[in-house]
Amino acid sequence: MKLELNTVGIIHTPYKEKFAVPRQPGLVSAAKAQLILSPPYDEADALRGIEQFSHVWLIFAFHETMDKGWNPTVRPPRLGGNERLGVFATRSTFRPNPLGLSVAKLDGISIKNNQCILNLSGIDLVDGTPILDIKPYVPYADRLTDAQAGYANDAPIADMQVLFTDEAVTQIGAQHKKHPELRDFIAQVLAQDPRPAYKKNKTIRQEYGVKLYDFNVRWVVESDVTTVVSVIKDETPVALVSEQPAEK
Repeated sequence: MKLELNTVGIIHTPYKEKFAVPRQPGLVSAAKAQLILSPPYDEADALRGIEQFSHVWLIFAFHETMDKGWNPTVRPPRLGGNERLGVFATRSTFRPNPLGLSVAKLDGISIKNNQCILNLSGIDLVDGTPILDIKPYVPYADRLTDAQAGYANDAPIADMQVLFTDEAVTQIGAQHKKHPELRDFIAQVLAQDPRPAYKKNKTIRQEYGVKLYDFNVRWVVESDVTTVVSVIKDETPVALVSEQPAEK
């Protein structure tokens, strides 16, 4: 049986590319996003009562990888990217149906230019992700205190030390009025160490770059220390190392 799904909205997030997107929701609390509902689902009545909930579930499409098909086994980064598991035992993007599930904190609802907008945080979705459905998070049913999660039973350790050069601090400070959370956001993203698993044990100095919001962020990693060297406002993507395994 084939199903035809409609996009109920598009989410706009700080993550302009897959590299550096946290591998699960809630790991970067400073990640703010706006979900703009699409016609005919952009009626205020469709959101009536949702403000009573602190969090929402988002069902979305892996739109950047959906044309690549699926694999019966994948290599989860949590296992070092070497061990293979069945696709249904992971949250890989390469699935029989390119559907994902994510939970987000609901910070509020607004209407701008006759558009209904959900203001969210703790997002782990790339900018422009199509949202297929929205459901309220219900703690008594959705939070199972006795659940077990195999190889992913605990949250990943975000212990990468993140430093900022004086230049980066000045550049971030210039954006404080519009992005007061920018430094905390960058620090939370890089503390997760978004590098591919096969690069994490190398001690040589490496330089990376990614686009967050509309800033080109450059940093270097040496041993266990990340140093942000520049945060430049630019519409052109960074032409540096920019990669992330597709499996989450």
